[in-house]
Amino acid sequence: MYIPPANRPPGADEVTTLLEATRAGDLVTVDDDGLTVSMIPFLYDRSRGANGSLLGHLARPNAQWRTADGREGLVLVHGPDGYISPAWYEAKREHGRVVPTWNYILVAVHGTVRVHDDADWTRDLVQRLTVAHESGRSDPWSVSDAPEPYIAGQLRAIVGIELEIDRIEAKWKLSQNRSPADVAGAIEGLRTGSDDDRALSAAMADVEALRGKPGR
Repeated sequence: MYIPPANRPPGADEVTTLLEATRAGDLVTVDDDGLTVSMIPFLYDRSRGANGSLLGHLARPNAQWRTADGREGLVLVHGPDGYISPAWYEAKREHGRVVPTWNYILVAVHGTVRVHDDADWTRDLVQRLTVAHESGRSDPWSVSDAPEPYIAGQLRAIVGIELEIDRIEAKWKLSQNRSPADVAGAIEGLRTGSDDDRALSAAMADVEALRGKPGR
């Protein structure tokens, strides 16, 4: 991944926080027929392997799992992203030499894919995924709420996937190359937009708050 020095993540803690908070990513693998991609639900488990693992599952009819075991894989994890209008920049009013851009946070997790065609493994994963998504709801759903024969059938329809992490690349492209006045304008402009825009605004504000601090 192309990562200019200004677009490196604020620190390892921020990358870990994103992985722990994100519940799905794009699994990319390659076989003799080329690249295959699937969006999968996942959990980040730091306790598995030297660098942690991403745990997820694929539908059994999805042929990707049949050729992925033991091969290199990549999971793309997306943070907030969005369009940045040059109309928000102070520089537009000063000299007009500005153009639009797209800001984003992206983490590329590289590793080795392990396939778990095991109902006990997938049951544990589904229970953990369910708790992660249902926690915070006033009336959370539990796997045990459904009839056991039905759950057993559903588990037979999926295959567990584990990405044993080898390395992580992360890019925080959040207008770090712009002046503080331009960044402030973009942050304010995004605050009046969609929920995604407001999430991007908050991420930019967090990075801007670190500008000039020792060690950053």
